[in-house]
Amino acid sequence: METIERVQTGVRLEKRLLKVLKAVAELKDITLGDLIEGMALHVFEGKCPFDPETVRQIAELKKVYGLNLTAEASHHLKEQGDA
Repeated sequence: METIERVQTGVRLEKRLLKVLKAVAELKDITLGDLIEGMALHVFEGKCPFDPETVRQIAELKKVYGLNLTAEASHHLKEQGDA
């Protein structure tokens, strides 16, 4: 077991994306922070953080919460009210 130091952070996320992330964390019975840490560590190594069943569940949750964004939308989002 690795000993680490965690810090509190304030992160702004797209509302529907956050709902899906929270639901996935709930499915896995882990905190949102643990989910994000695990995802980042997997992606940094070029690995998918989820098994096929979880990917299927995420697709269903995206439908439930109306999340139609894909990876291509990354870095191309603007907030309501922005010019």
